[in-house]
Amino acid sequence: MAAWGQRLAGVRGVLLDVSGVLFDGAEGSGVPIAGSVEAVARLKRSRLKVRFCTNESQKSLGDLVRLLQQLGFDISEGEVTAPAPATCLILKERGLRPYLLIHDGIRSEFDQIDTSNPNCVVIADAGESFSYQNMNKAFQVLMELENPVLISLGKGRYYKETSGLMLDVGAYVKALEYACGIEAEVVGKPSPEYFKSALQEMGLEAHQAVMIGDDIVGDVGGAQQCGMRALQVRTGKFRKISPEFTASPPLFC
Repeated sequence: MAAWGQRLAGVRGVLLDVSGVLFDGAEGSGVPIAGSVEAVARLKRSRLKVRFCTNESQKSLGDLVRLLQQLGFDISEGEVTAPAPATCLILKERGLRPYLLIHDGIRSEFDQIDTSNPNCVVIADAGESFSYQNMNKAFQVLMELENPVLISLGKGRYYKETSGLMLDVGAYVKALEYACGIEAEVVGKPSPEYFKSALQEMGLEAHQAVMIGDDIVGDVGGAQQCGMRALQVRTGKFRKISPEFTASPPLFC
């Protein structure tokens, strides 16, 4: 216990991943991970600041929060850092008009965005919309641009639902990067800007916070690159032996 006390010394806030840490998704719903509802409640009763950090891109922020509330979590929209709202701000600030390769569940997040005559591509976990036709359209848009811009909501390899592991947006991003000879801009984990934004909302410095997630690259590695401490849970996508694990930083430092 003393060792853990030393490792957590100075921690004033906790950043929690959502999928694979709080719940496993299911078709139209989800199942809380054992003990997660109670753990969040205990954290909120403590003196620690709590923020939820997700790369969720199949549900709008409102829908995600409502689902978590239905599952028993004490959570509000203002406590969540998510990539879709941040992406909309970037599009408006830079005058970008995206071709949207996204899931219908988050399309409402982009209702105020001009999508005519696209000058960039926004890609997210589109699920069944990752057809050849849609991927090829994204490719064509990018190839027609003098300075192609590809924005990805996260870059995960896979995630876990109750039915099993699911291929994430990262594989499709890599395909477009390879075909177009470009590098995507990532809005979401493991982007340093994502973590800095969450810390700013909490009013904390990186050394004062710990990230808890199931993704050794996106959650743990991304947080550590920003100077935070990080813990990997043994739920969600966690695997004792994983190709991600061998090339990743320690679980806690």
